[in-house]
Amino acid sequence: MIRTVIFDMDGVIIDTEPIHHAAFYKLFDELGIQVSAAEYASFLGSSTRNVMQQLQRLYSLPQDPEALVLRKRELFNEIFDTDPSLDLLPGVRPLLDDIRRAGLGLVLASSASKATIKRVFDRFGLAPYFAHVVSGEDFARSKPDPAIFLHAAELAATPVAECVVIEDSSNGMAAAHAAGIYCIGYASPHSEGQDLQLADRVIRDFSELSAAKIAALP
Repeated sequence: MIRTVIFDMDGVIIDTEPIHHAAFYKLFDELGIQVSAAEYASFLGSSTRNVMQQLQRLYSLPQDPEALVLRKRELFNEIFDTDPSLDLLPGVRPLLDDIRRAGLGLVLASSASKATIKRVFDRFGLAPYFAHVVSGEDFARSKPDPAIFLHAAELAATPVAECVVIEDSSNGMAAAHAAGIYCIGYASPHSEGQDLQLADRVIRDFSELSAAKIAALP
């Protein structure tokens, strides 16, 4: 029986992927590099720091990765703060309410920075839902490394066999698989090019889930 639900954030709780995409490509323009759609898709689920380290190697960039992280964050914040249409994905808040009423634990495990997670939590009042919040910036390696999900389960004091991860990226699903945690893959229309094969179950709408259905998963 499932006792703890571990949510990714970007592309699962809120569709910030178009904002990340716009911020990254503004940065790419500033750096004078051309990043293909396929290469960008391979970054989804990784922390910004890890992406910048990869870009520095691939394109021999003279800038320090930390400086690139800060610049990308500035661009993201500018777009995030001026987009009035930004909201939680349809069905997410009712599902969070249902999970909380059922007494299941909730943990956020996102590759996003702590600053970005706080920005999203403050804007949409998400803090009361989650007992623990884990940011990818605290780990040397990003998803598909399983460390972030293993740590989330440890914080929740729940064996991995009694956890479930909800993810939209190939890297996130691979991380859940490597951690030995049942993974529900969200086939997001905004996360193109993602391989869902490592998900144990795939959904296209959060109305397909409920606390009772999640708790009864193997």
